[in-house]
Amino acid sequence: MIEPPATPPATPSTGRDHVQRVGRALGRRRNWEQLAKFCVVGASGYLVNLVVYTFLLDGAGLHYLVAAVGSFLVAVVNNYWWNRHWTFRVERGHLGAQGLRFLVVSTLSLVANLVVLHTLVQLGLGEILAQAIAIVFVTPLNFVGNKIWSFRR
Repeated sequence: MIEPPATPPATPSTGRDHVQRVGRALGRRRNWEQLAKFCVVGASGYLVNLVVYTFLLDGAGLHYLVAAVGSFLVAVVNNYWWNRHWTFRVERGHLGAQGLRFLVVSTLSLVANLVVLHTLVQLGLGEILAQAIAIVFVTPLNFVGNKIWSFRR
């Protein structure tokens, strides 16, 4: 029996391929516009997060980590709505599936936020300042996750 010729093995991607792909992505104006919109939405979520966090911390007397989770939940709803309807509106997919992916990315960002927040508080920073810094620290992780997974085409 004659066997068909073997298909050549796929060539593994190299680090150079990834560098070229990143270079092409950085050269697209649309990506920069989305990043700017994402930052505007993030700024509104940042303010919502800090206002709710301060209220839960000082007004309701909650522990700083519990207050961070509560403020995260309020801010994530704000951010999802704005990112879905403004930042990534072209990529709008199924509300439930996209919302679930957004929640997963946001939850991973929350975990990173809580680690940074706890570390900064343990190092002696005030709880509100520590939260403000932690949010800024995890924003790049949040953007990349949402860009390539939550709101992918």
